[in-house]
Amino acid sequence: MSISNTGKLSNSAVIAAQNGTNASGGGTSIANNFDQFLTLLTTQLKNQNPLDPLDTNQFTQQLVQFAGVEQQLKQNETLTALLGVSKATTGASAIGFVGQKVTADGAATQLKDDKAEWKLNASKGGTATITIKDVNGKVVQTATTTLTAGDQSYRWDGKTSTGSVAPEGEYTITVDATDISGAAITVKTEVTGIVDGVDFSTAVPTLLIGAIKVPLDRVKSVKSNS
Repeated sequence: MSISNTGKLSNSAVIAAQNGTNASGGGTSIANNFDQFLTLLTTQLKNQNPLDPLDTNQFTQQLVQFAGVEQQLKQNETLTALLGVSKATTGASAIGFVGQKVTADGAATQLKDDKAEWKLNASKGGTATITIKDVNGKVVQTATTTLTAGDQSYRWDGKTSTGSVAPEGEYTITVDATDISGAAITVKTEVTGIVDGVDFSTAVPTLLIGAIKVPLDRVKSVKSNS
């Protein structure tokens, strides 16, 4: 008779446990497979040393672990289901934005019909250097403008620094501003546009304004486009 060490599996138990593991889970970890944990536990009970059985405290600890694994798997299933419901609800809400005019935090907007516009919010008045870059990060226009404290707009006519007309597409604005004393001014940028689609390929549905992607959590306001 093959006798195992106290509290440990015999060779036959190890083989049986491995067979059970391969059959039920393809080698995945016990923490990720409830059936594997159950197979190992019952195999240990069948193959323990009858002259020196598993200590009651150790057995109780394993039962607690068994219950913990089951509870964790159930929680994971519940969370997965809740995430699915949440994503479906968010997706349904996102569709309602299509055709609406939204304002959102961001620095990228579309140049269309030789017009592009950003909303700026300056912490105080001062002078700003405006840099506009294309989708590849190339600087196409640099200009200087005066800022007032609070909300205001900056419009670009699509002309580059060389005087040529930039092609339609996505452009990003950068604002470096200082007050009269030369201290830096904080300037927040926002973009406005008509939502013409929703991207569901991301973890959270994203609004589309042309090629511009706007996460729902960046939307500041919504207005009817009618």
